[in-house]
Amino acid sequence: MKHLTILTGASRGMGLAMAQQLLGVKTRLLCLSRHANAALEQEAARTGTELEQWTADLADSATVAERLRLWLQMLDPVTLASATLINNAGVISELVPVRQAQPQDLAHALRVGLEAPMALTAAFLVTTKAWQMPRKVLNISSGLGRRAMASSAAYCAAKAGMDHFTRCLALEEALVANGAKVCSLAPGVIDTDMQMQLRSADPSTFPDQRAFAGLHHQGQLTSPAMAAQRLLAYLQRDDFGIEPVADVRN
Repeated sequence: MKHLTILTGASRGMGLAMAQQLLGVKTRLLCLSRHANAALEQEAARTGTELEQWTADLADSATVAERLRLWLQMLDPVTLASATLINNAGVISELVPVRQAQPQDLAHALRVGLEAPMALTAAFLVTTKAWQMPRKVLNISSGLGRRAMASSAAYCAAKAGMDHFTRCLALEEALVANGAKVCSLAPGVIDTDMQMQLRSADPSTFPDQRAFAGLHHQGQLTSPAMAAQRLLAYLQRDDFGIEPVADVRN
């Protein structure tokens, strides 16, 4: 039997690192990203992984969620040892105060960062509710969901929403037989394209720019590979889901 994992934002950065580390002969991996990754396809073939990559715009969450629901309905759960959804994708809008933000940028950040995880989780849970194997939902959160930062209101709001959504979800799943284990997990400060965006921002509109530049200069950023390893190790812990909101560093 294979372990099914559905992963968003898998084409680069920490998402790609997680996808690479999930590859294995007993894995069925579905990746949802704006672009497919050819190298991941080659590595999957080498390792015997059953891999699908969907190019999808997560800002259109209803369409993607419906596609996922129909795809899950076609699977035979008897062939699966577990089923996991990892909501990793996220975007940060232009780093300016809300008064200077473009409405479409704010909407896009909230749709990808919060609306899409909620819609995909709903599709995942309703379609797998009768499956008897362990089911998990791992939402990749951020310390910025728990600490406000100027000029990043949409991203902070999306991650704060992710945390509280997961708290609600945990209460719901605790009330049903074989409910899914869920956790909104902050991964630490990681050397990704998003970090580059933060440290390259205009300090006149983004007051924390120098702090992020300092983290990079001082070598305090975790590599995507190491962050992915820690997240996937946390996912396998026996106490996964006991705390619906957690930090991988604790």
